[in-house]
Amino acid sequence: MQLTGAQIVIECLKEQGVDTVFGYPGGAILNVYDELYKHSHEIKHVLTSHEQGASHAADGYARATGRVGVCLATSGPGATNLVTGIATAYMDSVPMVAITCNVGVSLLGKDSFQEIDIAGITTPITKHNFIVKDVAKLAETIRRAFRIARKGRPGPVLVDIPKDVTANKTEYTSISIQKEECCNGHITEEALTNAIKMIQKAKKPYLFVGGGAVISEASHELLEFVEKVQAPVSDSLMGKGAFDGNHRLYTGMLGMHGTKTSNYGVSECDLLIAVGVRFSDRVTGNAKKFAKNAKILQFDIDPAEINKNIVTDAHIIGDIKEILLSLNQRLEQQDHSEWIEKVMTYKEKYPLRYPESGLSGPFMIEEIYKQTQGDAIMVTEVGQHQMWAAQFYKYSKPRTLITSGGLGTMGYGLGAAIGAQMANPDKQVINIAGDGCFRMNMNEMATAVRQKLPLIQVVVNNHVLGMVRQWQTLFYEQHYSATILNDRVDFVKVAEAMGAIGIRATTREEFQEALAKALVSQMPVLIDCIIDSDDKVWPMVAPGADIAEAFDENDIKE
Repeated sequence: MQLTGAQIVIECLKEQGVDTVFGYPGGAILNVYDELYKHSHEIKHVLTSHEQGASHAADGYARATGRVGVCLATSGPGATNLVTGIATAYMDSVPMVAITCNVGVSLLGKDSFQEIDIAGITTPITKHNFIVKDVAKLAETIRRAFRIARKGRPGPVLVDIPKDVTANKTEYTSISIQKEECCNGHITEEALTNAIKMIQKAKKPYLFVGGGAVISEASHELLEFVEKVQAPVSDSLMGKGAFDGNHRLYTGMLGMHGTKTSNYGVSECDLLIAVGVRFSDRVTGNAKKFAKNAKILQFDIDPAEINKNIVTDAHIIGDIKEILLSLNQRLEQQDHSEWIEKVMTYKEKYPLRYPESGLSGPFMIEEIYKQTQGDAIMVTEVGQHQMWAAQFYKYSKPRTLITSGGLGTMGYGLGAAIGAQMANPDKQVINIAGDGCFRMNMNEMATAVRQKLPLIQVVVNNHVLGMVRQWQTLFYEQHYSATILNDRVDFVKVAEAMGAIGIRATTREEFQEALAKALVSQMPVLIDCIIDSDDKVWPMVAPGADIAEAFDENDIKE
């Protein structure tokens, strides 16, 4: 049948099972929005307050579900406003398709009104991108974009469509989208046998789990593997929830703000098994000293990650779930009780601590854990509050911490929380933000209100850019350059002006009451929590130092 390009866009989204898209209209994309209007009973469109919010919402939707998130924007500034969100998704391997529309084909390259080469701009931050100048190629291009976004190591793909292509007609035939099998051609018997030998030979193994285990949905296989290897487990920020944070072998996050237990244990182990990690500099510290006593065995779906930051002694390339399934079938039960006992003495000696009185970030995170019984979807912005959320909430399931790890995008959380809440209407979604982060995209509170979402926005308000101030205190002689936010912005009034409930908390008791109220409100609630400007995230590893040199407040005093 003959359809316009705009109709083909909608039909292709329906083919892919897309039920929700996030976006902001404009002149170049009007044809697509006109078709969306006609199909509103099949595809829900969420109008965000800003295109960046749309890209983060699509990202949050994808992370919370494992499905491809979709965002829409018009040409020029509409398209460029998606760039930060696309880069965020790229750094954290999030499947997303961004559809933009451009000026007509005859106007391309002529500096036309609201023209921009968005394909050129996003080339370094997408798995692939397309500009479709022929309507006859549109359907297959969109289908290919979705395949690329979710295949192998996921990531964002951009499809740019000139406006006249959305109006032109061509023959369209609907197809049934088949689930693609994961490519595991690199998993060889030789690699598996070598890995088994390394594990059997190890006396002090340690597991380091990253986001690849979450993406692969390998939690069950990971638990079986850990129990067979009998090794302590640490994780990265992106790996939270892949392994149960309540498990007896779990020792906490690794790296710059990881636990001393994990940092010491990894520094002393003789085999580090890296499961779906990319060895970020925030994890490794001084790469030359990282896990200096250990052989490195790495599992990853992306060959480019092997020997990129840390040189491995052996590796297996493939889907994490499939790798672990294969190893579990071959590996005999190991016993490292003596090694585990030693690591657990570290766990007892170096627990995470925070002040016993006064309102603080860690107290709030623990209180949220208690009142939600560990069953919330936690979303964060970037900074101190992000680290506290990683440290003090025990993630027992994957896809329950949604945060910008690789790019560290301030302003990410509220949009992502909207996407996660749209994907999980029956779950409690809570976004944790610093006051510096929140003011970047706080306009999305209006989106949450418009959609009648029961999400909770917690603002950890210390009136400074907390993490930057922490570095200025420790490494820059307390030169607080451009980090003090002691202005008259009233977040409670901002929330109320946008139609949400606003509550201020200055004590532990006030926060407990505010959170309890928010959890039963069934509408957006903002809790403005006033904490001390000099609260810090502990432990910490100085930039460029060995992770075994992690220090805290007591170490500084001593």
